[in-house]
Amino acid sequence: MANGQWYPPEWPDRIRALAEGSLTPVAPRRAATVMLLKDPNPAQEAPTGPLVHMLRRRTSMAFAGGAYAYPGGGVDPRDEHEIRWAGPTRAWWSSRLGVEEATAQAIVCAAVRETYEEAGVLLAGPTEDTVVGDTTGDDWEADRAALVARDLSFAEFLDRRGLVLRSDLLGAWTRWITPEFEPRRYDTWFFVAALPEGQRTRNASTEADRTVWIHPSEAAAAYDKGELLMMPPTIATLRQLTPYDTAAEALAAAQDRDLTPVLAQATLVNGEIVLAWPGHDEFTKHIPTAGEAPA
Repeated sequence: MANGQWYPPEWPDRIRALAEGSLTPVAPRRAATVMLLKDPNPAQEAPTGPLVHMLRRRTSMAFAGGAYAYPGGGVDPRDEHEIRWAGPTRAWWSSRLGVEEATAQAIVCAAVRETYEEAGVLLAGPTEDTVVGDTTGDDWEADRAALVARDLSFAEFLDRRGLVLRSDLLGAWTRWITPEFEPRRYDTWFFVAALPEGQRTRNASTEADRTVWIHPSEAAAAYDKGELLMMPPTIATLRQLTPYDTAAEALAAAQDRDLTPVLAQATLVNGEIVLAWPGHDEFTKHIPTAGEAPA
């Protein structure tokens, strides 16, 4: 493997089946993921841009096992329920994300909820201009576990603790849709957020066996060497983060980001399948029709 691009061996057969009409694409499930950023401590490290929080999916996972990713997951239908809310309105988020208001709320809610479930970081506060501090402790852990088990909705969790979701702490960054030939498909909105003061991440996900804070440029270099396994959206967003000097700069830049969804396209060209992600030429794969390994 020349780099760390995650590439399932069953893709060529599924692409051929899709082209032949024997494979019907499944509908993608809406999802959200968050690139959590923090600035390095100048007393410990030279300021070379923000660090991003990443987790490594367990190798036993059916989807992208062993790959590095960000905290995130699918939308819970209850994420559309009435919720304590602060920041830009649902109408604003509807326009920004290009979906109906209820769906926009659910996507933003999923981003905040999944970040808490998988990283222990909560983008919420007692008022519209405050954020909770330390979220560790047995009582917090009990609530987090109830959220993961779906015994507790995020709206109920916020009500119980008298908190409001801080949608202003998120910036919508990009949107990727899993290719049509994948058996598990997600329509995923990627967000950026800065680690709130007083909070700290931890590996709270049962799907991950390792978490790291790493400079995007270092993670991208490790991917290029084949040392870190990643899916195309992950390495693409890492490269997009490298120009920014601080987490605040990246969050401000999110306001002008294009959210046109990226969807892989598979075409038959000169006897081979060409798999390409529009606007991301580095991920293009040439797959011989005989089924040899992709180039």
